Amino acid sequence: MYLQFFPSRQLSLYMGKLFLTRSFAVLAMLVLVLMSLDLLGQSGKILEVPGNTQADLWNYVGMRIPQLIQRFLPFAVLLGTLITFTTLSQNSEVVAMKASGLSAHQILAPMFVTALLVAIFSFVFNDRVVAPVTAELSHWQSAEYKKIPRDDGVKYNAWVREGQDLFKAEEVIGKGSAARLKNVSVYLRNRGGLKQVIHAETGVYAGGAWQLKNGSIFDPVKAGGEEKFKRLVVGKGITPDRFQYVKVDGNALGFMPLKRAIEDLKLSGRRTSHLEAILWHKISGPLSALLMPLLGAVAAFGLARSGALFVRAVIGMMLGFTYFVADNFALAMGNLGAYPPLVAAWAPFLLFLLIGETVLVRTEE
Repeated sequence: MYLQFFPSRQLSLYMGKLFLTRSFAVLAMLVLVLMSLDLLGQSGKILEVPGNTQADLWNYVGMRIPQLIQRFLPFAVLLGTLITFTTLSQNSEVVAMKASGLSAHQILAPMFVTALLVAIFSFVFNDRVVAPVTAELSHWQSAEYKKIPRDDGVKYNAWVREGQDLFKAEEVIGKGSAARLKNVSVYLRNRGGLKQVIHAETGVYAGGAWQLKNGSIFDPVKAGGEEKFKRLVVGKGITPDRFQYVKVDGNALGFMPLKRAIEDLKLSGRRTSHLEAILWHKISGPLSALLMPLLGAVAAFGLARSGALFVRAVIGMMLGFTYFVADNFALAMGNLGAYPPLVAAWAPFLLFLLIGETVLVRTEE
């Protein structure tokens, strides 16, 4: 019997249903309360824009609710776990399960399966719904809730790195061979030091390089080292498409679009470690639902007559919230480049998996 993770089909369905209904009930309550508070703070900003109506408020609600579901689904699973285990422990159902010969992992197995289904749902929901909504809401908020202007295809403040040299264009107009650069700055470096700075009014792509027009070359070594030019060829091998990536918001892209954007940014010489951390967190984040039954199990196991049920529930809550703090901290360190992307995304998950298993073994008896 100990080798069977699901010795009772009826018990497995009972545990899974109990856990799922309580988790989504908590999620619905959290989303309702937080959406109401958020709407109180933003409704004035939305309605003060001329032309905005109540329909725009509902549009904002429709875009914010998926974000709230994404952010607070793991919290809801944690609280649903604690409520489920507290109820079972109070009714001595855990004692009855253990008396029938079930181990702690057999009791938790149905909840792990249910949490895995929640994690899969969370990944698909985040990828297909939350990411596009985040991009749309970000554009709307950047326009201060005014009508979103039509995209004219112009990129602003585009940077490209080629070896040690840096290229900046304040405006990039057009794509492909028809691309034009305006207010171009080129920083030529040697062994980490600045060798020359080139400024030009415009730049066009021709013959596999960029032809700069009407500019100046500043040489910090030469006395009075500024030289004017009418035409100058630089940037051989830098294709126009490398100026198309100005800023990538990892939260506004799905897993595969973000992966392709990272590959393109690497080709353009950009640093992508912070985006790689976000990419892997798109998997480890939803999988955190698997940890919640393990971290909350402390509320179920232990001496039922010890009178410490509330204390055990608080310990389970503290373990869960400590994981969220550690996860956000590691992701922030990954964004800063202090942690490697895989460490930033997966280290908290693996660490608290070990902590949860240790606490479970120590508190089972």
